[in-house]
Amino acid sequence: MIQRASELRVKEVVSINDGRRLGFMFDLEIDMDTGKVISFVIPSGTRVLGFLGRAGELVIDWDRIKKIGLDVILVDDSGLTI
Repeated sequence: MIQRASELRVKEVVSINDGRRLGFMFDLEIDMDTGKVISFVIPSGTRVLGFLGRAGELVIDWDRIKKIGLDVILVDDSGLTI
């Protein structure tokens, strides 16, 4: 399945662990050498220690994405501290 980034941005990101709504994808990180998506970014209004430890945004590694559905993106957020 091929999806545009603009299509992914309107899908809500939801935790598979507890059903918590994490927000909407804001940006993608792409490895320019391989052209592969490495992670995607969800903005946060509070300080968040994401998978890569950035303040103000939650960075979710691509391997934590479990399913991209019609309306939501399901992710494994185990170990995430908010």
